[in-house]
Amino acid sequence: MSKRSRIVAGMTALALPLAAMVAMATPAQAATSASASYVKGSDWGSGFEGKWTVKNTGTTTINGWTLEWDFPTGTKVTSSWDADITNVVNHWTAKNKSWAGTLAPGASVTFGFNGQGTGAPSGCKINGASCDGTPNDDLPPSAPGALSSSAADLTETQAKISWGAATDDKQVKNYDVFRDGTKVATTTGLTHTDTGLTKATTYAYTVQARDSVDQLGPLSGALSVKTKGVPDPDPDPGAKKKMGYFTNWGVYGRNYFVKNLDTSGTASKITHINYAFGNVQNGRCTIGDAYSDYDMAYSADKSVDGVADTWDQPLRGSFNQLLKLKKKYPHIKVLFSFGGWTWSGGFGQAVANPTAFAQSCYDLVEDPRWANVFDGIDLDWEYPNACGLTCDTSGPASITNMMKAMRAKFGPNYLITAATTADASDGGKIDAADYGGAAQYLDWYNVMTYDFFGSWDAKGPTAPHSALNAYPGIPKPKFTSAEAIAKFKAKGVPASKLLLGVGFYGRGWTGVTQAAPGGTATGAAPGTYEPGNEDYKVLKNTCPSTGTVGGTAYAHCGTNWWSYDTPATIGSKMAWAKQQNLGGAFYWEFSGDTTNGELANAVHTGLQ
Repeated sequence: MSKRSRIVAGMTALALPLAAMVAMATPAQAATSASASYVKGSDWGSGFEGKWTVKNTGTTTINGWTLEWDFPTGTKVTSSWDADITNVVNHWTAKNKSWAGTLAPGASVTFGFNGQGTGAPSGCKINGASCDGTPNDDLPPSAPGALSSSAADLTETQAKISWGAATDDKQVKNYDVFRDGTKVATTTGLTHTDTGLTKATTYAYTVQARDSVDQLGPLSGALSVKTKGVPDPDPDPGAKKKMGYFTNWGVYGRNYFVKNLDTSGTASKITHINYAFGNVQNGRCTIGDAYSDYDMAYSADKSVDGVADTWDQPLRGSFNQLLKLKKKYPHIKVLFSFGGWTWSGGFGQAVANPTAFAQSCYDLVEDPRWANVFDGIDLDWEYPNACGLTCDTSGPASITNMMKAMRAKFGPNYLITAATTADASDGGKIDAADYGGAAQYLDWYNVMTYDFFGSWDAKGPTAPHSALNAYPGIPKPKFTSAEAIAKFKAKGVPASKLLLGVGFYGRGWTGVTQAAPGGTATGAAPGTYEPGNEDYKVLKNTCPSTGTVGGTAYAHCGTNWWSYDTPATIGSKMAWAKQQNLGGAFYWEFSGDTTNGELANAVHTGLQ
């Protein structure tokens, strides 16, 4: 959004390649009173973890055991635990610890080691005799063949999925079927009919084979299918939209997760979420932060449903958490937002071929790996045919051309929105682009009625960054919410397609002696993440409001001067939005609110 920047905190993560973490069970062979079996666990490329289990399969107690095996050249043990391991060249011997040598009939003990190399053990002996394990099945099965489903296989509530058989060195036992990353069935056949689906909804399916010793092979390629029918109409098409932005970088330093929308009570008081941001590069929509978006593993305490992620699940990260939130709050729609202040520079190139750009966005938003996460797309271009972080010269019609291509690709039932400038000055940014012409292809505009003033003017004058109305002494008279909304209406944008913007943060200066707006300053006030910017949840306690002007609040504390909205000023703004017949309101962004979501609640109650 305007004049905002991404704040990315450092993180520490251990990233293990999923393909390398598939367990390889290597059962051992023959014995009369004991057996031993081997499992290869984690593999991080430069090393791996191995575990042996020794079991007494006889009828008398074993007092001490020795396990022997061979590794091929290049594979070796580097450290061990719960057993003493030695070697002569490639022959390895493990002896029990003093406390682990006695095994009653049926008892077992496990020891482990870290190793290097890619080889598997062979020639296993336990107490001098051949090991007696499960049937020899050294290799996991292959991935199943390509998935398929025809129109005849689909109804409004069912989808029949078929796939080619996997192969194995011994036997394929069965197949697990996954819908949107969640296992929905296990079958011995090569088809599965999935029931209880929603009409006109896209689902992504994958299948994984299992062999006779329960080794799992790789997942198949994903198949995306859409059930028949048309979406149910909006049960309340005149209801006000209440939308907030969720930032993918907020999961780092801010420690703000999708779950916070639930615990704060906000989820029940919103209708839409804009997930920010995807990037725009080389004329295409691209992922902004792959780790945060779909790879970050969530512990149970940070997960919406209290269930921790596993290393082998197909989808993790915020995308998976959004799916969980939508399951708990089915009324919420999620849009993938692209661009923003930092990443708007790519739109000029993208609009040179709007059809290709729309196709790239559709392919990314509807990627089968995160099917059903997104219900729409938001294009946050700052600013068409004008200057922001960079300057665009694509012409006034560029936004219309882009939105027309988007609607042609995404179709009538997909939400398409755009964040827009609120610069209502004569010849300003609203005048620079054909917002009226583009409106016919969009569901609504998010009018960024904030960041009118701030400490980028280091010496002031101090002024509220999100004034609703003009007031005596305002530095730029048409830099208000009311003027922006009026100008969009005058350009032919229906009021129902305009959402009023609210900032869940303040803009501030330091070196200010005057309490009222219009004072001089020496620079930006200190902020937690960037100078001149601070979350409402902090300011309400550190610099409480001391007055209101132009329909918003300001505060003077010490030599700092801040402007921000409070629950009271938001209530007044929402009343005004209703009088103007606007489509609703949105805010930047969720993490600036209090833990009990008091600003989101003010938007909600104000639009009731």
